[in-house]
Amino acid sequence: MSVPVLVDRSWYFAEAAGGRDPLRGLAFIAESRDIATCGLIRAEVGRRVRELGSLERFRAAWEAMVNVPSDADCWERTMALGRLLDGRGLEIPLPELHVATCALSISAVVLTYDPLYDKIPGLLATDRIY
Repeated sequence: MSVPVLVDRSWYFAEAAGGRDPLRGLAFIAESRDIATCGLIRAEVGRRVRELGSLERFRAAWEAMVNVPSDADCWERTMALGRLLDGRGLEIPLPELHVATCALSISAVVLTYDPLYDKIPGLLATDRIY
């Protein structure tokens, strides 16, 4: 079984900025892997989608993905990870900490262009999936 992929906002934004349809790229990846999302990613990406029809496409795609719940336990793990990294002198912003926590909870690789994820111990991050 292949490792699931949790897609970070930076990947969505970079693909769109490059004139590529992020959902088309994810459909290709979904042929061989589970694609995951979380509420934070949905909110961050969804707030930037300008056309309502496009937003409905994104919502439909997210509904088909593995949804990592952002419940109280998940936020506690996010806080613990932040405290651990802060203690090591690594101040990672809260959105990246939370996405990392969600990815770690399902043993997913993060699809991202953000180099901050490389600083989080035990987390796999990449900018492309084959």
